[in-house]
Amino acid sequence: MATVPITRRRPLTSMRHDPSAVWHHVDGVMAACLLAVSALGVLMVYSSTRGASAPFDSSFLTKQAFFMALGLVAATVAAVIDYHKILDVAPMIYGGTVLLLVAVILVGSSRSGTQGWFQLGPFQLQPSEFAKIALILGFTYLAVQFHGDIDLRRLAALLAVGGVPIVLVLLQPDLGTALVSVCITFSLLVAAGVRGRYLVLLGVLAVLFATLVLTSGVLDDYQKDRLTVFANQEQSQSQAEYRGAAWNLEQSKIAIGSGGLTGKGLFNGPQTRSGRVPEQHTDFIFTAVGEELGLVGAAGLLGLYGVIVWRIWRTAQLARDDAGTMICMGVLAMFVFQIFENVGMTMGIMPITGIPLPFLSYGGSSVIMGFIGMGLVLNVHMRRFR
Repeated sequence: MATVPITRRRPLTSMRHDPSAVWHHVDGVMAACLLAVSALGVLMVYSSTRGASAPFDSSFLTKQAFFMALGLVAATVAAVIDYHKILDVAPMIYGGTVLLLVAVILVGSSRSGTQGWFQLGPFQLQPSEFAKIALILGFTYLAVQFHGDIDLRRLAALLAVGGVPIVLVLLQPDLGTALVSVCITFSLLVAAGVRGRYLVLLGVLAVLFATLVLTSGVLDDYQKDRLTVFANQEQSQSQAEYRGAAWNLEQSKIAIGSGGLTGKGLFNGPQTRSGRVPEQHTDFIFTAVGEELGLVGAAGLLGLYGVIVWRIWRTAQLARDDAGTMICMGVLAMFVFQIFENVGMTMGIMPITGIPLPFLSYGGSSVIMGFIGMGLVLNVHMRRFR
């Protein structure tokens, strides 16, 4: 099918004679909150890796600071280039990412039962993280060609764009990232104007597909045990076969609960310093926030996230065209799901799925991907005037 130009590429009046004027429209509130969360992330990674139970490894702090700096550069690049020009190369970005997802299954390195990384010297590259951004761009590129007129054939094409990376990520298997991608896809379907009856049908099919995944051999036993622990937490703590899966949740609850109102103090959390919470610098870093900064600190962090989410939603409403709105809605869905799932799993109200907390958890791929997503939103915000 022949493509058409991305919708409404009209120049901004304020930029016709001065391209640099676009920076006058940057969302300072969003940027400030992003920097605040990122700075807290560096502090919490430092706190989570300097415990008394093992010698301090400064490489975590150094790498996280490097990832943040690299992320800021990536966000700046993503914000500077007009998002319409980025969408013009979206098919290449999407196709290249799919090839990386295939390659990592074949020749990638494995960690915790998931074969999802390329080893690049002292660093690791996780293609599934960048697949989230590629999914948003690829889906948006195709959807804007339809101009809101989506029949079954076009719906199938959109589902294929979302489904291919989801299936490839499940084959690693990485349940958490696959769930994030499902949430992104559904959000983009809504933003694209898919009819309500189709969305209901897709919801039913998604439940059937999830049942198939859970009952098949796609997921590893430890991933199934995590879901079992969530479904029956009290019984799981007394059963030996689930004890390992329940340990994370049990220790996480103890750490958060012991923080009280104001916490034990930065760098002074007993659970954090003793290393009792597994993966406390990555997936369970919110436990360190709860223990050391207490309810006040945790609420402050969630408040910063809330402002970021609100500003992304606001930018989606102010976007100059459907393409900008869809980019923002995809990024919004990605962050909201990750924040809710990560914080929820540390408190036992959501299953443990190994999803990082945006801009806080240690990890280069997730940090840089998050900054790219924010850069795209800032891009849309700066070019919001018709």
